[in-house]
Amino acid sequence: MDNVVIRRAEKRDCSRLLELVRELAHYERAPDEVTITPEHFEESGFGNKPVWWAFVAEVNGTVEGFALYYIRFSTWKGQRMYLEDLVVTEKMRGKGLGKRLFDQLFAEASAKGLGGISWQVLEWNEPAINFYKKLSAAFDGEWINCSVNVGSAAYSDAEHLDGHHPLN
Repeated sequence: MDNVVIRRAEKRDCSRLLELVRELAHYERAPDEVTITPEHFEESGFGNKPVWWAFVAEVNGTVEGFALYYIRFSTWKGQRMYLEDLVVTEKMRGKGLGKRLFDQLFAEASAKGLGGISWQVLEWNEPAINFYKKLSAAFDGEWINCSVNVGSAAYSDAEHLDGHHPLN
């Protein structure tokens, strides 16, 4: 494919990245789950203390995909890259952009001395799963994802546990 550039995301890319995030959310059957504001997104990536970094795949001057990551720490493995999102527009899927973005992530992780790259994939997303299998990714069906929204009513209602957490 001609005129493809893989480069670091820049502040000017944020609105396009959010468009692609919304496209991904729609594909993942969760269009109403994207609640981040453009200001928060931009500040988180390009403010005084960035917490995410990204590479974009530009085709003929248009961002058609991106890979957004951050650094996480494992007490077992040390610092690792966590791939938050890998998105390629529907019209550009199957043309090698995802592989080129992953190649850039591998190079970045290696240059930073990171022990590996971790990410999640929805169990029904067969095209993504097949792509990751080609990368020789290991799949772990043993762990269950958990999350709590800070300040949520559900968390406040959990006070009835009276310290009976299994680790207390």
